[in-house]
Amino acid sequence: QVQLVESGGGLVQPGGSLRLSCAASGFTLDRYAIGWFRQAPGKEREAVSCSSNGMTYYADSVKGRFTISRDNAKSTVYLQMNSLKPEDTAVYYCATDKFGLRCRNEFYDYWGQGTQVTVSS
Repeated sequence: QVQLVESGGGLVQPGGSLRLSCAASGFTLDRYAIGWFRQAPGKEREAVSCSSNGMTYYADSVKGRFTISRDNAKSTVYLQMNSLKPEDTAVYYCATDKFGLRCRNEFYDYWGQGTQVTVSS
């Protein structure tokens, strides 16, 4: 079955960097859309970045700071996060879908358990 396991979260100071990883299994990664989403306390889960059919989407709040990538040989998805801000604090989720027609929660069927990212001095 499809499984996604995130790692790489932690505590970082403002301006710092983190790289999140998402180990995928149970499907062929290069044939699926992938996405990173996040949920801050008291807020709804929101899209951060998605990659599908060679096209990439970034939320305005992370453009120029975050980069999504995938290593199909390792079946791993990454989210490189630079210039982190306190407002980036959230649980980050990796998700996948056969189509992923939109970078929105409802278009993704499979989710990881999430990894906490805290940006604080």
